[in-house]
Amino acid sequence: MTTEVLKIYGDRKSQPTRAVMLFCNLNGIEFEEHTIELFNQEHLSPEFQEINPVREIPVIFHGDLRLFERYPADAKKRALVHSVLDWHHCHLRRGAMGYLLNTILAPARGLTMNPQSAAECEKILNSALWHMESFWLKDTGKFLLGYDQPSIADLSLVCELMQFEVLDAEEKNNIFSPYKKVQQWIENIKEATRPQFDDVHKHLLFEDRPRFREAVGRSAS
Repeated sequence: MTTEVLKIYGDRKSQPTRAVMLFCNLNGIEFEEHTIELFNQEHLSPEFQEINPVREIPVIFHGDLRLFERYPADAKKRALVHSVLDWHHCHLRRGAMGYLLNTILAPARGLTMNPQSAAECEKILNSALWHMESFWLKDTGKFLLGYDQPSIADLSLVCELMQFEVLDAEEKNNIFSPYKKVQQWIENIKEATRPQFDDVHKHLLFEDRPRFREAVGRSAS
């Protein structure tokens, strides 16, 4: 009997793609990686629309398009993880992606930067980081919700914040320096999930950073 291999269609520049790949790597789940280049707008192509009609990544195939996630078995812990994931998309992701889009991703995609929108998103981002610092990161554990092991919520949120590695050191420090617990939490996840963490982020850290900086430099000149 042939075992179907999990297939992930995505781009490592995408936070959700990296979170899914990191989760699979940490849990020993083998997968085939199929790169869909966001900058080339391959996710909008007719070919990709046949894979995913809504044209979003990542897409996971396993057999007959079976999607799966693993959460804590305990119902209370599972509910708390769900609450973090819901909060992530309404707050942290909204601020982080909005800020990066209007400062560095827009010129990299040939679009015009919007400083006013960037400032508004920075307020949302700071509010989200403060919320992480004061609420989600408990003093009783190294990870979100006070747990002693990272959950899918930790993987999802840390992959979001790793997007800021494309910024220069000063700008990144201005954003994160007030949030010492957040900074330590990021280091805790790196330590707990290496070498898989480094593998899923090497494309972002070492291959795409110069491209982003070059695009911003051109837009400012």
